[in-house]
Amino acid sequence: MSSSLKWKGLFILAIVTIMALSAWPLKEKINLGLDLRGGMYLVLDVKVEDALRADRGKAIERLVEEAGDEGMTGLETEPTGDTSFVVRGLAVDKDAEIGAIAKEFLGEWEWQRRGSELAFDLKSDEAERLADMAVRQALQTIRNRIDALGVSEPVIQRQGLGGTRLVAQLPGVDDSERVKEIIGKTAFLEFRIVDYPLGGGGVASEEQILANYGGTLPANIEILEGDQKDDMGRTLSTSYYAVEKTSSITGRDLKTARPGLGQYNDPIVEFMFTHDGGQRFGDITSNNKGKGLAIVLDHRVVSAPNIESRITDSGIIRGQFTQAEVEDLSMVLRTGALPAAVQIFEQRTVGPSLGQDSIDQGIRAGLFGGLLVILCMLLVYKLTGINAVFVLSLNIVLVFGALAYFGATLTLPGIAGIILTIGMAVDANVLIFERIREELRAGRTVKSAVEQGFGNALSSILDANATTLLAAMFLFQFGTGPVRGFAVTLAVGILASLFTAVFVSRWIFDMLLSRSERVERLSI
Repeated sequence: MSSSLKWKGLFILAIVTIMALSAWPLKEKINLGLDLRGGMYLVLDVKVEDALRADRGKAIERLVEEAGDEGMTGLETEPTGDTSFVVRGLAVDKDAEIGAIAKEFLGEWEWQRRGSELAFDLKSDEAERLADMAVRQALQTIRNRIDALGVSEPVIQRQGLGGTRLVAQLPGVDDSERVKEIIGKTAFLEFRIVDYPLGGGGVASEEQILANYGGTLPANIEILEGDQKDDMGRTLSTSYYAVEKTSSITGRDLKTARPGLGQYNDPIVEFMFTHDGGQRFGDITSNNKGKGLAIVLDHRVVSAPNIESRITDSGIIRGQFTQAEVEDLSMVLRTGALPAAVQIFEQRTVGPSLGQDSIDQGIRAGLFGGLLVILCMLLVYKLTGINAVFVLSLNIVLVFGALAYFGATLTLPGIAGIILTIGMAVDANVLIFERIREELRAGRTVKSAVEQGFGNALSSILDANATTLLAAMFLFQFGTGPVRGFAVTLAVGILASLFTAVFVSRWIFDMLLSRSERVERLSI
């Protein structure tokens, strides 16, 4: 045996050993997808317009604040769209000054005068950037929440390129309703000044608020609802508040949040602001003493206490919560509020028993298909078929080893991908063996026939596998969930079959032919 064959043999042995050790034991090393293990599959749609409105609110607040510092007070603002608003009450001769403020502090906004109004519009590329950032932030926030729930091996990813939808695969989840509630809870926390009633308490109807304003709400005021609850957390009635449309502070300004107990041992949420958030909150509370401060969670008023003094670094959220609600809300706020609302677009739940049934049927299908392939190879190619059976077995070991080594998740379509690669691996052997047969019929010696057979079949094998590998790459890039699972196993199987059918199979032939100077017959 030549040294070249020895080194090739050692290389093959090393690869197979590494993959076998990576995959053993299978139950511990192979990650099962939710269709095999049981769990939840969710498609979530991020409402990016919420993030755009939040940015618009900050722009309005900054513009009014800076204009007030320059002596331009009494400005009236009104949102006209998710990315636009108008300013009224500014004389034409002040355009240069407001333009300088806009250039310095609102660089992403374009403005122009339209009669008695100044119209501001967010630049289109900035709107796209904010929308993309909102989706990416939502992805990270949902991942943090899932990790905090202790879900093992979740798959959370964006669907498509530049889309607003997210896909979440959560194997082993048994309390689907709680998971849905925590994932979908926007926890979009806002602090807004209450314009009516003055002290912050709500009123019993919207009509009472409208009557206070003469039947028409001011442009910068909106009505929000809030629930009045008893000590058990049950809703008794609905209260209404007239609050400013612009958020003074949002959940993004929080540094941390944790559950706690109030003065009367009622469950509350304690929170702390970031340095910048605390400074701004201090300015807002000092300038609005005697008014109500609405704590708004997901566009509903949780509570609206009266501002008695300047508050800078911390505060509490009280709203007749249960202990479980306080713990979940604290966790959601601590892991980060979603930058926009998230809507469940699609939901599928797979029970563990159904997943085990899928595994059993997949194994049966694989064994049945594998036995048929082995039988056909032995009947058609006689003793040479043993070569194909051996490399086919190595191919399966390499596939499972690679899945375990790279931490890939095996899904039900992934099992189909493995079965498909068995057929594709045999197809490569069939091409090689038929080429060898042709060369033997042409009168070549066994060694020459084997050499020519591998050489002539190589281009066809590479062509067929390269196109299939390219298709698998596209499926992985643009597919989601089960489609990606199929693509992963298909791609791994293709690479494994190329290695076994071309490299390992040729090494086996060379080993057998190297034992004698001249081989007269080949059982093929």
